[in-house]
Amino acid sequence: MTPPLVALEEHYYSSAIFKAIGETFQRTLQGVPGLSDQLRALDDARINAMDRGNISLQVVSHAFTPGGPSADACRQGNDELAADIARISNKTSNPSRFAAFAVLPVSDPTASATELARAVSELGFVGALIDNHADGKHFDAPEYDALWSTACKLDVPIYLHPTWPSARMAENYMGSYPVPVGVSLGGPGWGWHPDVGLHVLKLFAAGVFDRFPTLKIILGHMGEMLPFMLERVSDMSTRWAGWGVRVRDLRQVWDENIWITTSGAWSLAPIKCILHNTNIEHIMYGVDYPFEPNERGLKWFRELEGSGLLTEEELEMVAHRNAEKLLKVQLKVE
Repeated sequence: MTPPLVALEEHYYSSAIFKAIGETFQRTLQGVPGLSDQLRALDDARINAMDRGNISLQVVSHAFTPGGPSADACRQGNDELAADIARISNKTSNPSRFAAFAVLPVSDPTASATELARAVSELGFVGALIDNHADGKHFDAPEYDALWSTACKLDVPIYLHPTWPSARMAENYMGSYPVPVGVSLGGPGWGWHPDVGLHVLKLFAAGVFDRFPTLKIILGHMGEMLPFMLERVSDMSTRWAGWGVRVRDLRQVWDENIWITTSGAWSLAPIKCILHNTNIEHIMYGVDYPFEPNERGLKWFRELEGSGLLTEEELEMVAHRNAEKLLKVQLKVE
């Protein structure tokens, strides 16, 4: 029997953040029938979709926030999300169906740290999900230590989520083919994923995991390509030690600081790789709703069950136990 699932990369837009993303990106979302409505609603339809996917708890997060919204918009957005969770929870017989990751003003590291602390301590959020860059800037600079330090003090994870490339980054994906192909290559068709992987390696090379050895980073989409190059990069990175402040090696960081989810990668091939180089305690479930349907995730999980790759205990760890431990939540399954 399929165990109950905790889904970690599940998206939403508050009115404040939807307004902040601007008309161009709003029109992009509205171009897919029904998508914008699904993103903006925490309602019975979302719960019904969770039930169809065997999801007992959904960790809700704001999706793409290109450029990084303002601190005021993030505060309003997190307040709206908390209020929406309270409202829908009061309508259900089982009130513990949702948890939340905070949206942060990532272009401002100090304001991000402040809002993370508020969202966790006052709103009960279980961490933050942030865009992978702010207008092309990754977060390896010393000023972002304020954010990493706060996450460590609160003992909550930061989910590093792909986002659309900046104008400068997008140029690399254009070529002798139609512009929409280049746009896709720069986004979910390829570019999102190695850019997140690069970001993690930049944090590593900059000594972030040395200064903050308890920092917890979550990566979606089966680890954003890192598992498949982990041994190669680990070997190459040994040459960097004489040029920086690193102490811990990349494999130690991978084992202790990085968690991954299965979101939006519906094949057994990547999980076979991951099981060879990633602690089972650091693998969790995710769908990427509503960009992906919950039913598709459930079909994949049942394929995993039938594959024999995991024991019954390990399946339960991926399904919900690892997430419960990391996020300090507990399912209430009737």
